[in-house]
Amino acid sequence: MSHLLVVEDDPQLRGALLRALRDRGHAVATAATGMSGLDAAVTDRPDLVVLDLGLPDVDGAQVLRMLRAVSDVPVIVATARDEEPDMVAVLGDGADDYIVKPFGAAQLDARIKAVLRRLGTAEPEPALRVGGLRVDAAAREVALDGEPLDLTPREFDLLAYLARRAGQVISRRELLAEVWQQPLGGADKTVDVHLSWLRRKLGETAQRPRYLHTVRTVGVKLAAPETADGPAPAPDGPGHTSGPTRSRKP
Repeated sequence: MSHLLVVEDDPQLRGALLRALRDRGHAVATAATGMSGLDAAVTDRPDLVVLDLGLPDVDGAQVLRMLRAVSDVPVIVATARDEEPDMVAVLGDGADDYIVKPFGAAQLDARIKAVLRRLGTAEPEPALRVGGLRVDAAAREVALDGEPLDLTPREFDLLAYLARRAGQVISRRELLAEVWQQPLGGADKTVDVHLSWLRRKLGETAQRPRYLHTVRTVGVKLAAPETADGPAPAPDGPGHTSGPTRSRKP
C-alpha cells in the first residue's frame, strides 16, 4: 500500500481524489493549504505527494521548491495550468510528473504507480481473481479457467478496471472517463463495442452473460458466475434428498 499526500484546496476535488485513490488501494492523507501540506510532507513522510499549484496561501510552485530543500519525496503536480512554461518550470524545480486538470482517477493512479516504479518504491499490484478469471495487471496478462486470453491493450485496460471494482456497477460515463480519459464522454458507443468484443473472448453474450452483466440504464459489472445472482447452491451431501431441480439464471 502506497501512502499518499494530496495537497488540494478545492474541497470537492480533494474529497473525490481521496475516495478514488483509496478505492485503488492507497492510504491517503490530504491538506488544503500549501503550508499545511509542506508540514505534512516533512512530518509524515508519505511515499508520494500530489500537489496543486493554485493554493490559497502559498503558490504550489513555491511549496515545491521549499519541499525540495528538505525532502526528496516524489511529487506529481496536478493543476489546471496547461502552459508549457509552467510545466517546464516546475519540472525543473524537482517535480517528478505533471498532470493537467481535468483528469481521470485511473490516469492519476497510473502516473503514481509509474513514478513509484521508476524510483523503485512501488509494490507490484497483485493479480486479481474473479471466479475463473485471473487478471495480472503487472504482467498485463489475463487467463480464463487457466487458458490465456489474447486481448487488445484497450480491452485489457477495460477488463482490469472492472476487475478492480468487481461486483460494483460501473457507469459507461465513468468507464469513458477512467479508461479512455474522456471526462465528457456523452453518448459514445465505444464502451459498448469493447464490451461486446470482451464478451466474445470470454465465451458469453449480452443475452447469456457469465462475467459481464449489464444493468439497464445504469452500467455494467464484472462478477463471477456463481455470485452474479447470489451464491451457487451447495452440492447435495450424503443422505440429502434433493427437491425438484430449478434452472439458474444465465
